[in-house]
Amino acid sequence: MLSSTAIDRALPDLANVWRAGELGSASLQTVATGYPALDGVLPGGGWPRGALIEVLQPQAGVHEWGLIASALAALQAEAPAQLTVLTGTPYLPFGSALGARRLNMGRMLSIHGKPGDAPSLLWATREALQCQDVHCVLAWLPDARSAHLRRLQIAAHAHNKLLFVFRPLRAQHESSPAPLRLLVEGAVNEAGNLRVDVLKRRGPPLAAPLLLDTRPARLSALLAASRERARQKREEFAPALLPSLVSLPVTSPQSPIHALLDRIAHLDHH
Repeated sequence: MLSSTAIDRALPDLANVWRAGELGSASLQTVATGYPALDGVLPGGGWPRGALIEVLQPQAGVHEWGLIASALAALQAEAPAQLTVLTGTPYLPFGSALGARRLNMGRMLSIHGKPGDAPSLLWATREALQCQDVHCVLAWLPDARSAHLRRLQIAAHAHNKLLFVFRPLRAQHESSPAPLRLLVEGAVNEAGNLRVDVLKRRGPPLAAPLLLDTRPARLSALLAASRERARQKREEFAPALLPSLVSLPVTSPQSPIHALLDRIAHLDHH
């Protein structure tokens, strides 16, 4: 039977106990993602340091840079002498596009292996995590197994490194030691271009996916201006044609509504 004194001494420690129904945050070192909505659903409010972050996607090389570029730029600004290491990237990074996202390509090191040589890429990823001059590792490992990922998770934790591992959708139903697991897919929506499902986190399941706008700020502004011009033109054309819309049946080939719909479709296309 515990005495009241022993119980009182233990109570302060209970404040640091994580409950499965709550979002974990205690003692986590994180890097802001650059998207407040995403930060709000991640334990600690950002990408966790010292942990494997697994990102599943339908096609490699399409969405990952938009998702992580803001955090990488912040890391480079914080420690400009350190490196970001890429292992197994499916495509050579396009420097101009990444430069527009404030990334310093001179501080990136890309390591390529022979096709199908997964062990070499795993070894290079593990070695990079142990390097003092590296602050982040991005690894494209489509054929990695749970045991391989576990060793990478241990290395990331031991050296407190930011580690992203990108894998195909077929890995969704495989077991994974990653504390944070995301599924990302492209979206066609004015509010955003990337849908993010949080498959696994330290906390309760996320009820619905997030929609993020990962396009560069200048591109988003250009698209918004284009949509606004198209809307204004639609409003200009519609009143001029409305009086004649009722003169002929809608099904008539001579009805002006056909011309109106063609013009609107043309505006939306541009």
